[in-house]
Amino acid sequence: MSTALTDLLARIEDPQTGTPLASSERLMGQDLRGGIATIILAPGGPDADDRALTRTLESALTGQGEIERVRVIFEAPRQSKPAAKPASSTARKAAGAKPPARLIIAVGSGKGGVGKSTVAANLAAACAKTGLKTGFMDADIYGPSGPRLFGLTGAPGLKKTDVGIEPLEAHGVKLVSMGFLIGERDPVVWRGPMVTGAVRQFMDDVNWGDLDVLIVDLPPGTGDVQLALAQGTPLTGAVIVSTPQDLALDDAKKAMALFDKTQIPVLGMVENMSFFICPHCGEGSEIFGRGGVRAEAEHLGVPFLGEIPLHPALREASDAGELTALGEGPVAQAFVRAAHRMIEAAEDAHRPAPKIIFE
Repeated sequence: MSTALTDLLARIEDPQTGTPLASSERLMGQDLRGGIATIILAPGGPDADDRALTRTLESALTGQGEIERVRVIFEAPRQSKPAAKPASSTARKAAGAKPPARLIIAVGSGKGGVGKSTVAANLAAACAKTGLKTGFMDADIYGPSGPRLFGLTGAPGLKKTDVGIEPLEAHGVKLVSMGFLIGERDPVVWRGPMVTGAVRQFMDDVNWGDLDVLIVDLPPGTGDVQLALAQGTPLTGAVIVSTPQDLALDDAKKAMALFDKTQIPVLGMVENMSFFICPHCGEGSEIFGRGGVRAEAEHLGVPFLGEIPLHPALREASDAGELTALGEGPVAQAFVRAAHRMIEAAEDAHRPAPKIIFE
């Protein structure tokens, strides 16, 4: 906890209670790292009041000492009794909440190092390439890859307007990422509630516009972020990325089990690094084996979306912020085919079941 930030909050009055925010029961957490002041508050009333308080905090704190930017997260306090199950997507729609996109697709792996973020970014680019209005939400708060993959390292931070947080745009894709709010070398040292609060803000408070599809790049594992999105967001479905070997597939199965338990349909599986293409002779080598993901998809009864080869040009393009799916060649075509199959499966999952009428 920053003493300097506490002293500043002591000078700002809670409009609901009239007490200093530093001693208000609404203050659930605070953090000051890398020039970013993060303040977690319990909601205090109408949304307009909370937005006004956010503007007050941004105005009062920005430029004070080492504070360069202010983030305010409104998080419901934990209940002493078991919390009610979060509303399902059906309940949210019935309540009139408008989702940020017609199709919201989470891309997960259960394991780091399988190229999930690269696949997710290229699936988003492939969707945009086919004319779909596309967004990309980088939900990996601890290790955001979105800025580099989309060629936006060093880009200006996200800005808040009267209609919400404005996403950045690259390659025809709107995107938000924690990477736009911290320095490139700054770690995010947050506990779970702060992370899930940030993810909810990315989903609910960003001015996404009228998107056809929103791709959500999940962090590795089956933790807070996955559960928060699965239970609190109207996800259309999930795509699982894995390399062919059993070591990666073991964790991919755990990710699939999480979505099964939260009743999120798995739209399909992608086998990444399926084989290595030699840049000199063009021959393929199955470094991690091949076909393991296809076999597992068939065993589990979920669609197999395709194989993505391991190619030096793909690595070079990713490091340079040039999305391979937007180019030509076999790797680009593999991404476009996988995206087409993913959208087909998402449309099927999104389509309401036919009504059966008995006469």
